[in-house]
Amino acid sequence: MREFFTKEESVLFAKALSSELRIEILHYLYKHKGSSLNEIATALNVSRPAITQNMKILTDADLIETKQVFGQKDARKSCYLKENRFVINLGNHFNSDNLYTAEIPIGQYTTYQVAPTCGLATPKELIGCVDNPRYFDDPARFKAAILWFSSGYIEYRLPNYLEKEHVPQEIQISMEISSEAPGVAQNWPSDISFFFNDIWLGDWTSPGDFGDVPGIYTPDWWLPNWNQYGLLKLLSINSHGTFMDGHPISSITLQSLNLTENSDFRFRIAALADAKNSGGFTLFGRNFGNYNQDLKLHVIYDKRNILQKGL
Repeated sequence: MREFFTKEESVLFAKALSSELRIEILHYLYKHKGSSLNEIATALNVSRPAITQNMKILTDADLIETKQVFGQKDARKSCYLKENRFVINLGNHFNSDNLYTAEIPIGQYTTYQVAPTCGLATPKELIGCVDNPRYFDDPARFKAAILWFSSGYIEYRLPNYLEKEHVPQEIQISMEISSEAPGVAQNWPSDISFFFNDIWLGDWTSPGDFGDVPGIYTPDWWLPNWNQYGLLKLLSINSHGTFMDGHPISSITLQSLNLTENSDFRFRIAALADAKNSGGFTLFGRNFGNYNQDLKLHVIYDKRNILQKGL
């Protein structure tokens, strides 16, 4: 799920959906991942220039992503729908000037504790050997595009760019994640816990370890009976509590974290061994899975002088 939290993003999204043809393109790509522009034009009985023009609008709105694919004869652009569920938050209008973003490579964790089955890989090769936690210390981990373990945790230091006059309003973290089964298992529930500065934020249960079809960005050398893709999840912390894809998972509010410009931003993802559904997790980064992203951070804040004028 993707949430739009600035007027600029909402306008681009509304513009992208203001055409029946563009909505047809989105529906088509949902069912036919990786289609070329020619294939879309033929299927929808529309000229290639019309498809190209409308695809630009969808790409500008960050709804479509294209990937260069090289075949036996030539290269072509394959098109993918980046997300199929969206939320426009009409209750809060955030100023895009009062926002910062960062994308943290999934291998850039600062501490970990993991148990087999476990492993890491770059887009080109495995890092060390599987089921050996020692390789989570390998310097190549910074290039990791996928990591997995059956129980334990990984923790990241997220950037804190708040200034003295900034008052945080919402923190959003998005990630592609699934359970971790030996091999793959569509039905493999796993309770995954989230912590911020050692404060428990809540749990989310992943339904399975997905391997029914290859991940869109999962490289060809990856074994077909290993994790292929995850679900794109959006964790949000604001004044109302903590939410996963807009659904509350705890009453922990952003205010209870007491964050200032001097605070650590330590984010931990854990698969606890004593959880009701102890099924580990797999975390996907760029060039793996279906969404071609690492951990994405959005921090929305207000300014004290603006707040004081409203008093």
